[in-house]
Amino acid sequence: MSKYTQLASDIIKNVGGPENITKVIHCITRLRFTLKDKDKANQAELQKLKAPGVPAVTALYNANLDQYQVVIGQAIEDVYDEVVAQLGNSVATATETSEMTAEKKGSKNPIIRAFQVVIGTITGSMIPIIGLLAAGGMINGLLAIFVKGNRLIEVIDPASSTYIIVSTLAMTPFYFLPVLVGFSAAKQLAPKDGSLQFIGAAVGGFMINPGLMNLVNPTISGDKVVPAPEAVAHFLGVTFNTSYFGIPVALPNYAYTIFPIIVAVAIAKPLNAWLKQALPLALRPIFQPMITFFITASIVLLLVGPVISTISSGLSFVIDHILSLNLGIASIIVGGLYQCLVIFGLHWLVVPLISQELAATGASSLNMIVSFTMLAQGVGALTVFFKTKKSDLKGLAAPAAISAFCGVTEPAMYGINLKYIRVFIMSSIGAAIGAGVAGFGNLKMFGFSGSLIGFPNFISNPLTHQAPAGNLMLFWIATVVCMVATFLLVWFFGYKDTDVMGTGVEKKNAFKDAVNK
Repeated sequence: MSKYTQLASDIIKNVGGPENITKVIHCITRLRFTLKDKDKANQAELQKLKAPGVPAVTALYNANLDQYQVVIGQAIEDVYDEVVAQLGNSVATATETSEMTAEKKGSKNPIIRAFQVVIGTITGSMIPIIGLLAAGGMINGLLAIFVKGNRLIEVIDPASSTYIIVSTLAMTPFYFLPVLVGFSAAKQLAPKDGSLQFIGAAVGGFMINPGLMNLVNPTISGDKVVPAPEAVAHFLGVTFNTSYFGIPVALPNYAYTIFPIIVAVAIAKPLNAWLKQALPLALRPIFQPMITFFITASIVLLLVGPVISTISSGLSFVIDHILSLNLGIASIIVGGLYQCLVIFGLHWLVVPLISQELAATGASSLNMIVSFTMLAQGVGALTVFFKTKKSDLKGLAAPAAISAFCGVTEPAMYGINLKYIRVFIMSSIGAAIGAGVAGFGNLKMFGFSGSLIGFPNFISNPLTHQAPAGNLMLFWIATVVCMVATFLLVWFFGYKDTDVMGTGVEKKNAFKDAVNK
């Protein structure tokens, strides 16, 4: 028996039993159940569960995704494997039943329904990739520590082949992001259709293929630089830099992009399913992927890619412009409110915007702010650890704080901070203070991974290979301010042992509430 056998059995029992479960997936810290009847779940009993490495369990219903989520923490993969072992593999992938259930349980309001689909698709597409993006950013940040000229540990020559290889390795997940997201989005949208996953990856590969980029970029022929072809047309301020079957095309650079390939997979899904029904069995193995791939790639080239890239670039520009007006004030506001997005499940909409910022400039002011919100939530849990005399709460608070310092805030937020709501509020104020100091100092962040473990991402810009003077020192100053402010706020105003623990904050569907009003 696994040490998580009993825990998995108890979780299954308290979400309504095997017959109530149509699908189960997991993210970094949570089991995500699709249930036939969410009201059969016993939240009170779930939150009494414990196991080695799982000092406490938090349960909540996410209305945006129509998922019943059980927060486990660092042992999530082991617990998930045991849950699947007990339930059978049928629940680990989408089945006819789960798809029908999703159809029935979705909101009848088309606007709300569309919002739920967008959030769910982005979340499901990005969760498997976030760890890899964070890893790439960390490798690049650690590399910057050892580069000569950064006045830290000067070991590696930035002109050496070693530097180039490691830097290329670190940036590979970002450059090939359309390929990774294409595969992941297809798995999210049509998990039973294995062929669509490879079509999605192939369309993503087409989008970043150097042969495509050579149509609009300067190229090298022998010892000569061949300039990029002249624009074929201009319309409403848009430059059409190439053509396809005589049709003018505005071809952007798709490296680091997310939204265009997700939309492309959404187009490919019904087309691929229709071809499966329409084509004779003998022709299907060749012509189904061929037609789906060609038509989807063509639509991306002519319409989806330029439109979505323009919109996402525009959003990124607007956000950068707003932040640049007064980064200090913006950091205080966003830093104080950002973790509320996590409660409502809306934080996944921010990830593509951060990716767009990093792609365009190598730095992200938005992610810098987010980093301090993660740090503050961890300090909030750590303060409870030091102040409480309850051994069970200490056992939960310490690992939750460590998890937040490593960039995963859910155990701290849902295990402690939101249950003692003043801890969450004081931690958010501490985040605003720390982010404000960083913002007024114009702190730069150059990668995804944040909180304490993300400190290498404050050293050097991976695109320009420049280390802003004093940037790392400013990070540590803002970090100390954030930690001290949060600790004092939570200690004096956020927690005392006589507080009554609530049941936590259920993820609400704020969009639905707003529409209904």
